[in-house]
Amino acid sequence: MELAGGDARRWFRRLRRDGGDGDGGRGDAVRLLCFHHAGGSAAAFRQWPQLLPSYVEPVAVQLPGRMERFAEPAYVDMGSLVDDLVDAVQPFLQEPYAFYGASMGGRVSWALAHALRERGMPLPRMLFISHSPAPGVMREIRGWDGPDEGLVRYMRELGGTPPEVFTHPAVLKGILRTLRADLTVLSNHAVRPAVPLDLPIRAFAGADDPMAAPELMSPWAEETTAEFRLDVVGGGHFPDSSVLRLMTGEIAGEIGALLR
Repeated sequence: MELAGGDARRWFRRLRRDGGDGDGGRGDAVRLLCFHHAGGSAAAFRQWPQLLPSYVEPVAVQLPGRMERFAEPAYVDMGSLVDDLVDAVQPFLQEPYAFYGASMGGRVSWALAHALRERGMPLPRMLFISHSPAPGVMREIRGWDGPDEGLVRYMRELGGTPPEVFTHPAVLKGILRTLRADLTVLSNHAVRPAVPLDLPIRAFAGADDPMAAPELMSPWAEETTAEFRLDVVGGGHFPDSSVLRLMTGEIAGEIGALLR
């Protein structure tokens, strides 16, 4: 399937097994649309083609305000973000697909699935969520409306940011701008539809994750009338290479089962 229109090309990166990106892809593969964490980008999924079998094609979402979309303003409102994603994702809806969302990406992919259902559009076959508290969990998101120093502490505590970023003020300033916008999206999003989704949800929680501990992720079970499973994996908020291999292996197994 070729991407149609400029919107899809701006929003989605089809990842190649050589580590690049492009429009090529297997026509018979299930597309796995991958939504990145707050402050992150599509680059977070660059290695996924090497970790997934050929029947799963990872397609990374690139939100505005980062990488080649850095000049575009980042969203600060979930409703506007999801409305625009509905328009951009339409080229992918004619063939089987699934969602994977990491941290903030979990909430965005869940909200997008609800928006697609409300509009009577084809739904993902499955929703994979990692390191993201359930929508019904009341929790404070630190730093989004405070000084930059607070956001820097937040980044250091969570890990996942290369140490050299903190020594380059210009780079750090750009990341903080985008991170603050992403956290604003999460902080101001209190909408929880009355009717749960009717699609399987597979979730992964880090055993030592200070932001999305297993007890904060288990209520994802309330967000679907279909099957739910939560796996507790090692590590904190950002999975290391061994956890990532485990997660992608489980995702591939689930998608393989859907195809049988």
